[in-house]
Amino acid sequence: MEEHGFVHKSVLLYETVGSLNIKPGGCYVDGTLGGGGHASEVAKRLGSGRLIGIDQDADAIAAAAKRLRTVEDKVTIVRSNYENIKRVLEDLHIEKVDGIYLDLGVSSYQLDTAARGFTYREDAPLDMRMDQREERTAADIVNSYDEMELYRIIRDYGEDRFAKNIAKHIVKAREEHPIETTGELAEIIKGAIPAKVRATGGHPAKRTFQAIRIELNRELAVLEASIDTMIDLLKPGGRLSIITFHSLEDRIVKTRFRINESPCICPPDFPVCVCGRASKGRVITRKPILPTKEELEENSRSKSAKLRVFERGEE
Repeated sequence: MEEHGFVHKSVLLYETVGSLNIKPGGCYVDGTLGGGGHASEVAKRLGSGRLIGIDQDADAIAAAAKRLRTVEDKVTIVRSNYENIKRVLEDLHIEKVDGIYLDLGVSSYQLDTAARGFTYREDAPLDMRMDQREERTAADIVNSYDEMELYRIIRDYGEDRFAKNIAKHIVKAREEHPIETTGELAEIIKGAIPAKVRATGGHPAKRTFQAIRIELNRELAVLEASIDTMIDLLKPGGRLSIITFHSLEDRIVKTRFRINESPCICPPDFPVCVCGRASKGRVITRKPILPTKEELEENSRSKSAKLRVFERGEE
């Protein structure tokens, strides 16, 4: 058992590390260090090379530092959000890197530690912050967003067909008193979903909790805003590999990769390109790489995982 409970099975481990074409002397960035599962596999393949691990979660950093002790001479750990990757590398006097990878899944440690407020299975304060230095918590969203805003995030980020009813129930419940715990919120959601649906689906609160977590931690906005920067930070031939777990994340990655490959905005009937937007490289994965049958059997967390890879072209 690892300290801090970070016994996190890395999803698509060998596929992701393999996709980076690791050079023993290269420089790589793990933008979502977590428990250090992918990082330890990357570090094993480095000789004189270097790995920069970024995470905003103090518990993840403590667990990863412990796991990576045997390779600490090759690893630099920075507490930050990967949206600050350019600044992180500038502070380390690194201009370009050979590869960057992200695993956008929430670690099982975060989900299973009740006090962090991500789980709907135990009663705890409604927190859900990936970075405990942030002030705003899930309780602030639940108690201050109006009904339309709640409906929008539960519909879009939770993809829940009962979003309208869940939002209505939340607003009605908080009129009596603020909703402060995960247990209270889970009960309210349960009451908004028809009994026959509750009997067949997974946990009724799962999608709404996911939606609030994505909104609170700005997960989709950070991803969308960071992909172009990460591609710009790659050396020619360098790879950006991203594992997503949600259809909206996957769509963002697929779209941004495609635009970086074919950025031209000239009308199709123009004989030559005049917009001057040059391709930054190519998409390696025409279709996403999915977990094997064996991995799906061993690790249920890998169920919705998709890996997409982009390779930087010559400048």
